Amino acid sequence: MYQVNFSDQAMRELAKLPTLEQMDVVEAFTSLTPEALLRGSSELGTVRRGGHTYHRLRVGEFRIYFEASEGSLMANYVLHKHTYADFAFRSHLPFPEDEARIEQEGGFWKYLDETPKP
Repeated sequence: MYQVNFSDQAMRELAKLPTLEQMDVVEAFTSLTPEALLRGSSELGTVRRGGHTYHRLRVGEFRIYFEASEGSLMANYVLHKHTYADFAFRSHLPFPEDEARIEQEGGFWKYLDETPKP
């Protein structure tokens, strides 16, 4: 059993979700065991970024990027799948949190859709 912590970014993203989705994400994360991390599964992956090893947990439409240490898990990022932020994080591209937040806002995609095409 792990002690579980969430970063400010992870908490902000969780707060945006409907309560049932929040519960699904938190339950999947808090139920991780050391054995599950060692064994791996199709829902678990690993990403090395900036000298850190992040584990990735897939939960429905969301990805939790977290670090594991002796007895604790730290959820650093909760990102929606198929977003630039998720792609950039996995692909080692620059990942400023401000740009990730802008991209996840609905207005970003609406702006792109309404931009005149040549």
